[in-house]
Amino acid sequence: MSVNALLDEVLALRAEADMEPDPVHTGPVTKETQIIAIYGKGGSGKSFALANLSYMMAQQGKRVLLIGCDPKSDTTSLLFGGKATPTIIETSAAKKLAGEEISIEDVCFQRDGVFAMELGGPEVGRGCGGRGIIHGFETLEKLGFHDWGFDYVLLDFLGDVVCGGFGLPIARDMCQKVIVVASNDLQSLYVANNVCKAVEYFRKMGGNVGVAGILINKDDGSGEAQAFANAVGIPILVSIPADDDIRKKSANYQIIGTNESQWGPLFESLAENVATAPPVRPKPLDQDGLLGLFKPEDTGGSFTLRPATQADMRGGEFVTKPSLEVVYDNV
Repeated sequence: MSVNALLDEVLALRAEADMEPDPVHTGPVTKETQIIAIYGKGGSGKSFALANLSYMMAQQGKRVLLIGCDPKSDTTSLLFGGKATPTIIETSAAKKLAGEEISIEDVCFQRDGVFAMELGGPEVGRGCGGRGIIHGFETLEKLGFHDWGFDYVLLDFLGDVVCGGFGLPIARDMCQKVIVVASNDLQSLYVANNVCKAVEYFRKMGGNVGVAGILINKDDGSGEAQAFANAVGIPILVSIPADDDIRKKSANYQIIGTNESQWGPLFESLAENVATAPPVRPKPLDQDGLLGLFKPEDTGGSFTLRPATQADMRGGEFVTKPSLEVVYDNV
């Protein structure tokens, strides 16, 4: 690729990232639908939990729409036995090139009462993921999102991406409440705390979204996630144990949120708590408060910062040289 072509691509990506999204829907709500955004660190188990939660909700007679908002497009893989579904972004682009209109049959699929789709996203280095999310929601609106009749719409968001598109439901009141998913590890709790910070920031700006609670996944009983929930003032919706049976069934794309499963009662409880938990304003922690949830030897929290000197930076002595700056007397 030539230098000019590379420069043109860089400028195009910058222009794409600077684009403002279309205004969100402000018309009357045609059905009382709970729209819930679920955030968590990549690999924290959001997709696993949501697939089983949505399946249990459908078994309870609820109409559920699960939307994957992660560029990896893996939210629905467990629900559909490991099979990948066409994403809205890719399908929309292909249809546009062919001079055709995208339809709901192209991107939305169902299993035992659960409706599910993936927004998708650009390949690495080839576009703005947040802009892709925005484009996906714009396409959903054109497909009639605000007229659909669901009891619950569950949005699976990657929490460790901080660009604007991924914060859209919080920033623009597109959901009523947020749920965070985390384990007893510092990185997933760091992401959960950042999501709480975003919620609190937009509440101060006049937003209405709150945090309904935390879902603790792969709970080994060490208690850090529970301590985090207590510290920020949000309830624990459920604790899913770090059990080998769950791990194996999840890896083999088996749904465990069923009435026949030994784990059914766990997801029944989660479904009830998700439905009834009110959104609350969290009290996010600062970095020291977050580290304080763990033993210092586990996090390196006992380390003391030692400032570097000019001599350190040079690997030897440092002699102050006269300044060439011109200093004028006050007149």
